[in-house]
This record gives sequence, C-alpha cells and structure tokens, in this order.
Amino acid sequence: MRLTPLALAALIASPLWAQETGTTVISEGAAEEAAEAVAAEVAGDADNLQILAASEVTLDDLLWLRRPIVVFADTPADPRFTEQLELLTARPGPLMERDAIIITDTDPAALSPVRTKLRPRGFQLVLIGKDGEVKLRKPFPWDVREITRSIDKWPLRRDELRRK
Repeated sequence: MRLTPLALAALIASPLWAQETGTTVISEGAAEEAAEAVAAEVAGDADNLQILAASEVTLDDLLWLRRPIVVFADTPADPRFTEQLELLTARPGPLMERDAIIITDTDPAALSPVRTKLRPRGFQLVLIGKDGEVKLRKPFPWDVREITRSIDKWPLRRDELRRK
C-alpha cells in the first residue's frame, strides 16, 4: 500500500476528536502518535519491518542486535519525513535482510533519549551500526538501495556476509 504525500499529510493533520464532546484533544505525545499512525499506515504491507517511535526504544537496547535507521523531523507533516517513510516501506526485504529497524522521532519538544544522543536539526536520516556507532547522517531522504549499499560497506556487515 503506497500513500501519496498529500494523503499522508491529511492523515497527520486530521484532529483527534473527543468521544462525545466534539472538541479537539491535544496530548503531549500527539506528534509521536501521529508519526506512529503514519508509519503503521505506510507500513501496512511491510511484512516484519519494525517501525518504532523513539520514545519506545533506546539505542542501547539494540546494541549488537539491530541496525537502527533513525528518521528525525520537527513535525510528522514534514514532506521529507513522509517521503523517507514511503521509501523505506516500499522495499522492506533488503532492510530486513540487514537486521534494520526504523526509529522515528517527530517531536523535538519531547527530547527522547535517541534525540538527546543524536542531536538532529530539522529533518535528518541517521544510519547506526550494530556496534552503536553513527555511520552516516543525511539531511535529505535516501532510497533503500542507497541505504543498503552503504550498510554493505560496513566491516561488520562484510563479516556477516562472509560467514553466510
């Protein structure tokens, strides 16, 4: 399932309504919830590609287990954010083969542990190795092919390929 950026923006911008009062509910985690909703909607057919909010995970939990791909934005309505999620979920297979996990953070005010550690400005794509080291930062969306080519150059990934 592939949504257009306009459809994603509409999904994000739609207010959360109170059950019977007809008033708009705004919570502290509304931005994170919107990002999760977008990720879940976009990733509906992405098999087992995990997309988590930064508030749900710490990078230390993933050490030596997964390769985090962190997508930051100042708002879930950022067109670069929606484009990056579309690119990542369009081809989940190569990312799953490389033990990747997607982490999103669209709430600068929340100061999640991931945001505090990586200190992004605006939109940023961050590739992190299983060793917990930042391998690459990009200020614009990247295609899965570019991401996997970068991952395949890392020493630990080359060792994994040799062992297979």
